[in-house]
Order: sequence, then C-alpha cells, then structure tokens
Amino acid sequence: MLRKGVATFPLPPHNRIPNFIGADEAAKKLLGMEIFIKAKVVKVNPDSPQRPVRYNALSMGKIVIMPTPRISKGFLILDPNKIPRSKLLEASTIRGAFRWGRIIEPWNLPKIDLIVVGSVAVDLWGNRLGKGEGYSELEYGILRSLGKVDEETPIVTTVHDIQVLKQRIPRDPWDVTVDYVITPTKILKAKEKYRPKGILWDLISKEKLNEIPILLKVKKYLESSRA
Repeated sequence: MLRKGVATFPLPPHNRIPNFIGADEAAKKLLGMEIFIKAKVVKVNPDSPQRPVRYNALSMGKIVIMPTPRISKGFLILDPNKIPRSKLLEASTIRGAFRWGRIIEPWNLPKIDLIVVGSVAVDLWGNRLGKGEGYSELEYGILRSLGKVDEETPIVTTVHDIQVLKQRIPRDPWDVTVDYVITPTKILKAKEKYRPKGILWDLISKEKLNEIPILLKVKKYLESSRA
C-alpha cells in the first residue's frame, strides 16, 4: 500500500488496520446497500478506514456499536438522537466516541443488524486478516454467545482494491468470514460463509482471559445465566 501510494494517515500503515485513499468512496458504496439501509443498529470497528462508515451510520439515524480498542473497555453505544448533529463527525472518531457515546455491558446491547469490520487483507472467499490478535473474532464470539448476532447477521469489510487477494487466506475455527467485500470501485459477494457459534472457550488460555477482562465478565455472566 505504501509502494502504490494508497495508504493514508495514520502512517506508517504497519501493525494496524491500514487507512486508504478511497475509504470515503467504499463507505458510500455500502451506504446504498439494502443491508445497510435496513439496519437500525450497526457494529463498526474503531479503526480509521471505517470512520466514514461510522459517520454515515450516525448521520442516517442508526445506532452505532463500537468496540473499544483491544476491547479493553468493552463496547461503546452511540445514539445519534443524543448527539448534536454538528458533533456527529467528531463522534465518529475514537476520541469523540468516548465523549459522545457510553460504555455498555455487552449483554445490555441491542440486537445488531449489520457488522462492519476492517481488514489488512481479504480474499474472494470472505476470509480476512486483521492485525493478527483476534479481537474482531472475539468480539463476534461475545456477541454471538449473548444472542446479539446470529448466523444470518450480515458482515462486510471496506478495503482498498489492492487488499483483495485472489489466493485463499487460511481459516482457523474461530475465524469469521465476511459476506461482502466493498472497495472504492466494486462490491464483491464472498464465495463462502463461515461463522463460529460463539466463543470457543476451550481455545482461550488463562492468559488471554486475564489480558481481556471483558471475556472473563462474559464467561461469568453466561455461567450465572445457565445456573
């Protein structure tokens, strides 16, 4: 992306979901899709290339659910009815989301109609690569375990065209495929679909539980709900 001159602020694009020239155009393509138009609640990752998606959703009166970076504080809920219209652009940034949104326990979230994720790379089958730490997959597992999303909840990613690979990306049991890949120039429907049915607890180490406090909270909540 650097060599082709399509990466943009923040730079360099390494070790992050890279922002790209054309992110606004990709967001506009999503804007016209039926799954976006019909959605009332949209979960969007907090990274820079998806800021236009967050802004568009808020501008259209949709509730935005944004995981805090590294899920360190769980999830934020942004209700555009409680944000001055002149502040929607600010609210679509990470700092602004903390100002205009509020932290909410994941079991108190509304049902989510659409998920938008960022990617480092994505293939034609819907497999994607993020930063490599698995936070997007953990977020999905949390929401699926709590019944906030289901098998049919659509998932899309907005990326630059050069981030779309023609070769397969390996898929792990906890990975989640996207249904649509949206670039500044096209909308691609993924060839395959795969969804884990929740958090794969047997694959999560004690270290990971301690590293991400929200995981332990969800585990205890689910255990108490079954008791």
